[in-house]
Amino acid sequence: MPIVVLWLACGALFFTLMMRGYNIWGFRHAVEIVRGKYDNPDEDGEVTHFQALSSALSATVGLGNIAGVTIAMTAGGPGAFFWMLMCGFFGMTSKFVECTLGQKYRKVKEDGTVLGGPMQYLPQGLSELKLGGLGA
Repeated sequence: MPIVVLWLACGALFFTLMMRGYNIWGFRHAVEIVRGKYDNPDEDGEVTHFQALSSALSATVGLGNIAGVTIAMTAGGPGAFFWMLMCGFFGMTSKFVECTLGQKYRKVKEDGTVLGGPMQYLPQGLSELKLGGLGA
């Protein structure tokens, strides 16, 4: 097994444990958000919850993902399906942590432009932990 796969698997397991299994108990809440239970038409905002989810999915799922699943199922059979489920299950927490950090460390410029993502949370988060040299 390549070391990067092992490293990602360990990270996903770590995040799942540290977030106390959010990928299990937070699923119902996520469905409620997407279905519009918490939407308020009077609030300021540029996109709805569903539009934000659709945008995130369109940026994440591409032709390579679809073709990769097809090839894996053809070559690996049911075992490949099981391991894809496991990777997806634990990978959900990694994505949740990534999005949460992006929201926590985002910046809003004076013109209303929002800056967020890894380019914002890595330097700020690492400097808070006194690990700023890792990002240099």
